[in-house]
Formats: sequence, C-alpha cells, structure tokens
Amino acid sequence: MTSAEILQSRNIRPSLTRVMIFDYLRSHRTHPTVDEIHSALVAKAPTLSKTTVYNTVKLLSSEGIIKMITIEEQQARFDACADQHGHFLCTDCGTVYDFDTKMPTDNIPDGFDVFTKEVYFTGKCKKCKE
Repeated sequence: MTSAEILQSRNIRPSLTRVMIFDYLRSHRTHPTVDEIHSALVAKAPTLSKTTVYNTVKLLSSEGIIKMITIEEQQARFDACADQHGHFLCTDCGTVYDFDTKMPTDNIPDGFDVFTKEVYFTGKCKKCKE
C-alpha cells in the first residue's frame, strides 16, 4: 500500500505534507526526530515548518500508524514500523536499533488490560565497542 492509501484507510486526509512525512519515515528506518525529519524535507518543501512536522507525527502516532519512541529524555523519535518490537539506544553514537521481542503478559494481574508494550535498552552498540 502507498502512504496515501494507508492514511486514507485510517480516515486521515492524505495531504501532500502528510504523505511526504510518512513516506520519509517509511523509507528511513533511522528513528528520526522532528528536527531530522524537517531538515531532510525542507529542501523539497521550503514552506514546511517544524510545527507542521510535529503536528503530523503527533497525528500519525495517535492513530497508531507510527510509533513515538521516548527512549531519550530530551527528545522523541519516530518509527514507521508500528509492529511490536524493542529499541536499543547506543549511548555513544546515538543510533537507535530495532530488535524482536516477545513480551509475556502472563504476569499481568487479573482484570488488567494491556494496550501497549514498550521495551527500551540503552548501552553500547557493536560498532562502538570495537
């Protein structure tokens, strides 16, 4: 499916800006920040503001189309892969890596409903250790 089709399937108007931002996130699996998304796209769309980028990623994450990653206290990053997976932040180079995770819900007390599961690790990546 195209980005526009995915947005339409969630009853979100696929404006040029929304499609451009979602396309960027889908093709750049680097977990970018709002500033990084803005910097990458402003050459193509000189009138694009950081506020527009922020509002778009906020909308997409609230609809479950993308994930907001809050592994760092100072900034949020965004991930077009909304499937369940974990994130590892290298504290040396700042790269965020995806990894598969299986999170048991067996230990959740009776009567509780789980809506989200987040797994974040921080440490040193393989490249930085070398």
